[in-house]
Amino acid sequence: MKLVIWREHHIKEKSFMIILALVIGVVCGFAAQILKFLIHHIAALLTAHMQTTTANWLYLVYPVVGILIVTFFLRFVVKENISHGVTKVLYAISRRKSRLKKRNMYASLVASSITIGFGGSVGAEGPIVFTGAAIGSNIGQAFRLSPRVLMILVGCGAAAGIAGIFRAPIAGMLFTLEVLMIDLTGMTVMPLLVASVAGAVVAYVLEGYNAEFFFAQTETFATNQILFTIALGAVCGLMSLYFTKVMFMMESFFGKLHHIWLKILVGGAIMALLIFLFPPLYGEGYGAINNLLIGDVSKVVDGTFFYVDRDNVWFLILFITAIAMTKAFATSATNGAGGVGGTFAPSLFVGALTGFLFAYIVNNLDLGLELSQKNFALLGMAGVMSGVMHAPLMAIFLTAEMTGGYDLFLPLLIVSALAFMTIKLFLPYSIYTMRLAKAGDLVTHEKDKAVLTLLKVNNLIETDFMEVHPEMNLKEMVDTISVCNRNLFPVTDSEGNLKGVVLLDEIRNIMFRADLYKKMHVSRFMSTVPDVIEVTYPMDKVMEIFDKTKAWNLPVVDNGKYVGFVSKSKIFNSYRRVLRHFTED
Repeated sequence: MKLVIWREHHIKEKSFMIILALVIGVVCGFAAQILKFLIHHIAALLTAHMQTTTANWLYLVYPVVGILIVTFFLRFVVKENISHGVTKVLYAISRRKSRLKKRNMYASLVASSITIGFGGSVGAEGPIVFTGAAIGSNIGQAFRLSPRVLMILVGCGAAAGIAGIFRAPIAGMLFTLEVLMIDLTGMTVMPLLVASVAGAVVAYVLEGYNAEFFFAQTETFATNQILFTIALGAVCGLMSLYFTKVMFMMESFFGKLHHIWLKILVGGAIMALLIFLFPPLYGEGYGAINNLLIGDVSKVVDGTFFYVDRDNVWFLILFITAIAMTKAFATSATNGAGGVGGTFAPSLFVGALTGFLFAYIVNNLDLGLELSQKNFALLGMAGVMSGVMHAPLMAIFLTAEMTGGYDLFLPLLIVSALAFMTIKLFLPYSIYTMRLAKAGDLVTHEKDKAVLTLLKVNNLIETDFMEVHPEMNLKEMVDTISVCNRNLFPVTDSEGNLKGVVLLDEIRNIMFRADLYKKMHVSRFMSTVPDVIEVTYPMDKVMEIFDKTKAWNLPVVDNGKYVGFVSKSKIFNSYRRVLRHFTED
């Protein structure tokens, strides 16, 4: 490709990466706007005639219809499971050299707009992250860039997607650093920032400069509310734990349902029934969040059987509690049935309800203190998101950027930090990383482990070892030693299976005893290996085996057949070389 060759000769990699980050940011910004447009117009078309003073039976139908459409789309068009988008991006970074398929650039966009527009109780942010990451990956692949650069461009796409959908450039960059866990270096920060700003600019141009949620702080935060803020942080941490546990419990439940139609039947029934009883669970739930942020709590009861009880304090407490507790079930049922969506919006939704409910209960206990319910709803959004995502900085800036609530920065810090600390006592991983951590496929933002994922066993195998066989006598062994500059000899059978090794130091005392040349055979003096490395093992597992065995060289096998050896010294040399390249400024 002439353009690729011209670029390699005329544009330095760093400069080219900034250019690509800008392009990716603009493209992902438009992708985010398309997704929001589709969701909004599908939902508006379906719900425009809904009644607010009574229950709407179509809530039992729309979500299931959406799931059926998405199921056919994925089975016959995409032909791939694209749920858990953020987890798939993490896996691509960890195990696929940051390579994502071309169809991932549009598949999540279409599937999630249908899922959410028809009422699926999920968010659009996970799909836009997957879409943005795929755009970044494929643009990088088109220019044949290295996995190290592809990883940064994947992060640029994800950051721009978040920035574009929320109009939150700082949060977009922090998402990539905290959730995707791409290491913060001079090489990464500028492309991420450029992509995030570009994505947000597209959103501002097309949507205006208003915040995503309408929030006007009419009640100041007083120092006598700090203790309640601390308490809210702990409550949000526990609610995050509950949300995450329910999500994984339901994911495990749907994993046991092997027939696709059974999943649709069970998931669709759970989702439709919950949405029918609690209409705020329909779609992303941003309408309910806006109602809480402007202080109009009674609208949460619109479109339900319970409309007549909208002014009853204790009924509202029970109703909002029920919505907060069932959101995780509705979200997991949507994904379990075959829908496509993320957990960003659900965590914001649950957080707003939790914060509002906390202040609402305190205010009705006659403690002589009036908490701002909308302020605490905003704080709850940051708290639950911080806990669920294990990303306190992103939660703080995302909430502030989405609402314009910068005046509440101190309580945002308190709630987010305490929620994160609380859930970390119980869960070491976020809702996204837990699946990969269990499978050993997680790349972390510890630089050494991140760099290890860029090393592959295939590239480190040394094959200049001379093989010997069990039936060879000592004379033949000595002849082999005389023409080899290694002191280690793999022992293989006639089919190439590894049987052991011969160490030169262990036979030095008999090497020159001519009387044993015909009597002694390799099978007598060979040693067993402390462990073997399969050619498919990830590098972190290889290092675990080296640490466990205390060996300096270990044989590599492919289904038992000898391939070569890997030495610790070569791993260290390669690690240092990749680390320098990885952190190059």
